[in-house]
Amino acid sequence: MSKKIDKILLFAVITISIFGLIMIYSASSIWAEYKFNDSFRYVKYQGIFLIVSTIIMLIISKIDYKIYYEKSNKILLICLILLILVLIPGIGSIRNGSRSWFGIGSLGIQPSEFAKLGLIIFTSKYLSNSNNKIKSFKEGILPILLVTLLFFGLIMLQPDLGTGLILVMSIISLLFIAGINMKFFILGGLTGIIGVIILILIAPYRMDRITSFIDPWKDPLGTGFQIIQSLYAIGPGGLLGNGYLNSIQKHFYLPEPQTDFIFSIIAEEFGVMGAIIVVGLFLIILYRGIKISTNTKDLFSKYLSFGILFQLMFQTLMNLMVVIGLIPVTGVTLPFLSYGGSSLLISMISMGILLNISRK
Repeated sequence: MSKKIDKILLFAVITISIFGLIMIYSASSIWAEYKFNDSFRYVKYQGIFLIVSTIIMLIISKIDYKIYYEKSNKILLICLILLILVLIPGIGSIRNGSRSWFGIGSLGIQPSEFAKLGLIIFTSKYLSNSNNKIKSFKEGILPILLVTLLFFGLIMLQPDLGTGLILVMSIISLLFIAGINMKFFILGGLTGIIGVIILILIAPYRMDRITSFIDPWKDPLGTGFQIIQSLYAIGPGGLLGNGYLNSIQKHFYLPEPQTDFIFSIIAEEFGVMGAIIVVGLFLIILYRGIKISTNTKDLFSKYLSFGILFQLMFQTLMNLMVVIGLIPVTGVTLPFLSYGGSSLLISMISMGILLNISRK
């Protein structure tokens, strides 16, 4: 294994993470001062996670990725146990209407974030060992679909549709890369669409999000409030924005802007140029990741790197589409930028694995 690491990928990850920390302070300082009498509260917690996550990423970048192949079943089992435990009252805690957290004081760990990566590792091993069976639905596709549906079902019990969709779409993309029969792909897509429609119809709050997405002004102080305030933030930003710390929407207009809607604050304070820089950094990560994936020799590392990329980019795209009003609100964070220790930690771990693969 070469000692060289993909320095461009590492630079892009560190840069966007530090910028995220800077923006978390801007987005959260007013809210934190009002609620906790400490304008630095959110940025201090995120700063701790950033330091720890960066150290973990650098350590993982030196650990041979083949260990995940050997331990994939155990990793998947641990993720499954955590997803079950978080649903038990008294163990899992409820935040924003979802029982998806293990509360540790003021901090929280979200096991569904780790489950996404655990399933990618397991699927990568499965596909690398079943390459000759992938054309068969019963022997090739069905086993991994059943595991994916089990994880999706447990995440939906929290409930967390956004994370569940990212998990499913990542696995479907890996199956597509593996070369499954297109008729299975089309049939699975239609089944998935029907399933999502049913999930929306049986949960009134999801239907409210759909109607508010179609016409947010129908309920501007209720279900349409976040989308409207997000667009109010993005619109006035112009080319260069209003300047750092000069956002208006963070003054109690956009609820908790340091989380899902941090891109709105970036666009308001740094304008189109700021948005282009952020998107550009994500594109650099995508390009370097694809380069690593196409250059690696063994199937496991190829599937693993592609799966990590798919997951990261699906989540990024979903968040950006919500913020600019192209899809309903899903509650998905923006990787590296949004406030949230679990999201940052798992993103850094994923990049650590990718950096290790780049050493080959």
